[in-house]
Amino acid sequence: MKSTSSDRKRLVLVAVFLFGLNVLLILQFYKIQIIQQEKWTQGALAQHQKIVVETFRRGTIYSNTTVKEGHLQEEQPFVLDVLKFHLYIDPNSIPTSEKKAVCKKICQFLNKADEKPIYQEFLKKSRSRKIAVWLDKDQKNQILSWWRAYAKQKKIVSNAVYFVKEYQRSYPFGAMLGQVLQTVQDIKDPKTMQAYPIGGLELSLNNFLKGKIGKKILQRSARNPMDSGVVINQPEDGADVYLTINHYLQAIVEEELKKGVEVSAAKGGWAIIMDPFNGNILALAQYPFFDPRKYREYFNSEELKEHAKVKAVSDAFEPASIFKVITTAICMQANDELIQKNKAPLFTPEEKVPTSNGHFPGRKKPLRDGRLHKFLNLNMALQKSSNVYFGQLIKRVIDTFGENWYREKLLQFGFGQKTNVELPAETLGLVPTPGKKHQNGTLEWSKSTPYSLAMGHNILINSIQMVKAFSVIANGGFLVEPTLIRKIQKNNEVILDNTIEKKYPQILKKEHCDRIIHGMRFVTKLGGSSPGGNIPGYTEAGKSGTSEKIIDGKYSRNHFISSFIGLAPAKAPRLVLLVCLDEPEVKWVPGRGKNHNGGICSAPIFKDIAKRALEYLGVEPDDNQKVKEFAYETKELRQLHKKWNL
Repeated sequence: MKSTSSDRKRLVLVAVFLFGLNVLLILQFYKIQIIQQEKWTQGALAQHQKIVVETFRRGTIYSNTTVKEGHLQEEQPFVLDVLKFHLYIDPNSIPTSEKKAVCKKICQFLNKADEKPIYQEFLKKSRSRKIAVWLDKDQKNQILSWWRAYAKQKKIVSNAVYFVKEYQRSYPFGAMLGQVLQTVQDIKDPKTMQAYPIGGLELSLNNFLKGKIGKKILQRSARNPMDSGVVINQPEDGADVYLTINHYLQAIVEEELKKGVEVSAAKGGWAIIMDPFNGNILALAQYPFFDPRKYREYFNSEELKEHAKVKAVSDAFEPASIFKVITTAICMQANDELIQKNKAPLFTPEEKVPTSNGHFPGRKKPLRDGRLHKFLNLNMALQKSSNVYFGQLIKRVIDTFGENWYREKLLQFGFGQKTNVELPAETLGLVPTPGKKHQNGTLEWSKSTPYSLAMGHNILINSIQMVKAFSVIANGGFLVEPTLIRKIQKNNEVILDNTIEKKYPQILKKEHCDRIIHGMRFVTKLGGSSPGGNIPGYTEAGKSGTSEKIIDGKYSRNHFISSFIGLAPAKAPRLVLLVCLDEPEVKWVPGRGKNHNGGICSAPIFKDIAKRALEYLGVEPDDNQKVKEFAYETKELRQLHKKWNL
């Protein structure tokens, strides 16, 4: 048949229509496959897959188990992450007819009497609802064991009930070392799963402790067993921190400190043990304690919040008479400089120094001692804690070297500067500066300031600074750097190592250190200010201090910081120990004296801590024949003092 013109037109129209339809289909395919590929892929995968976060383990903080040579060094954590599980359901995959039964059984496993809140989650149109948190492994296994059999019987996809693992901070020793460790909040960043540190080492070492999340694809299919899936990004655990603090020593200090605070009826207290040869802090305790597991209780109470900070680092105070040891060391440095210039020394330890006159330049009131002494030498001055004696020595320093020289020596021992111990909120303290004014317009350094400094007033220090300075005398003159960290390790790679032996600057000669230690040994013996600090079986050397607190801008006669700092054994020091009590009760204790004096309330705590610590460390008692020899020296000193002061 011959085609007509009309047929040809009709054929062309059909062809154009089909071509146009084909073009539209191609464009639609392009739009779906290319332009909107991600949208439709995610939509399809959402029906069969769920991407869940693979959480990481925050770094563990370990005790120092190397302090006892020759003993097994088993790792002992102070704080670690414990694996826990969150329970999720996929409401859309659970048939409506089965939701009540599933909800009821799960509530039984969770010991939930009220099913309504959880059942509401089953009714929501969602592929993922969290219905329980922080379940342990046993709870998880119990639920899974029941669910697998139930889902198979009812032909429900097994991943309609599933678990996501997460780590929770755990404290094996409870409140031990609480202020130093601090804690992290219960909630985490929803995107990164990073914990929010509150303070302490958790905060200062957060960049080491934190890890990095991973991702895992979970299949929603009856063929895929629970917890199956492909990890597309591996999680990265945080680094582990190994402290210098030993858990046994920490327990000893906390126990004895608590006992001492209660006996003296003090507001609180803190204590530090340091190895004087490397700066390792072996224990740092504070009472009342801070329990990281109950951090909300502390930070929701103004009264309890005070117990959360590390007062040995954050609080500055006037050291009072414990500072006389540093005054002695500075005077011996002055001796060295004079001798190098072929001049007579500033003083000699055996010198008979007149101490009946307490008048010094710039002071309205004379310095006074606990009792009048006409003459004292160094041993007597340390033993009796004389203010006038050390005022006399510093007057010679000022007359010979001037104020700036004296201040530079104070700075040399580390006062007025951060120790850089690995804790937040460390206070600088205050060393007054000649010519500089306080905010109220008064001079920091007046004419009378050197004589106040000589006995530990008009200077503010933190406790770590004091232990650091005292370690100079204990170790033969070297200025060590205090630290809480032995090493930080990640994936068997050490990224920070403080165990490597370091060289420290020597700022005091060993013979001067030995001479100061010898003088301090009289403090805890008969006739000394702190006989309660005498350690049975061991030799020791120390000094007590009692400083008035500033309340409403004025020195208080009823509020004190009472302290004792010492080293033991005296001949070969293994530790330096500082004990501070905050506001011990002001009262008279029959047979002992004023309760608030450092030699009465803090020295016995020093004794009890030091004895137990030395025994734990395996240090052999050394106070045998030497005690007889030193008893003879003590008797001679007492007779000489009597002769000079009749």
